[in-house]
Amino acid sequence: MALQSHAALAEIRDSLLETYASNDAMNQLILSHLDPRAWRAQPPGQKSNGRTIAAIFAHLHNNRLKWLKSSAPHLKCPPPLDPDHCTMKQAAAAHRRSAAQCLRMLSDALSAAPNRRVAKFIRDSWMPTWPAGGTMFAYMFSHEAHHRGQILMLAHQLGYRVLHKTPGIWQWEKLWKQAGLTKRPR
Repeated sequence: MALQSHAALAEIRDSLLETYASNDAMNQLILSHLDPRAWRAQPPGQKSNGRTIAAIFAHLHNNRLKWLKSSAPHLKCPPPLDPDHCTMKQAAAAHRRSAAQCLRMLSDALSAAPNRRVAKFIRDSWMPTWPAGGTMFAYMFSHEAHHRGQILMLAHQLGYRVLHKTPGIWQWEKLWKQAGLTKRPR
């Protein structure tokens, strides 16, 4: 019975890691289809105090760095993004690097190994610390999904339809393959 339970947990763990690996593919897809004119356009109805799409992508990357530095200080962090000056190309490259390190952090956090190095999740210095695990994954993924929705909505409000020719972020089988995964979503 314990072996069956261990196998079931390992499958859930692998599925979560595969989902997070596809997470950056979703961000990269948006970056590759985004009209460059939308990158720094001010949100409608805002007087220079709303986040631009560039600032949202920088926020996502910089939050990943915060989580890495606090929860997995042994992993090397890429440099932060400046929300006011980063280019789309810089954001895409930075996201690839921070996503890879977050995947390493989650892999360790979701491990059953007794000597795992990521045992706690520190979201921010003023927030309660959580044990590393499934909730950590859920928080990280939902944070990104929330901001992806903001980006798509903001682009649409600005008059730039990002994924009008393909439902790309919903084609998980394709994203799985692009992430180099051999199994299908399960």
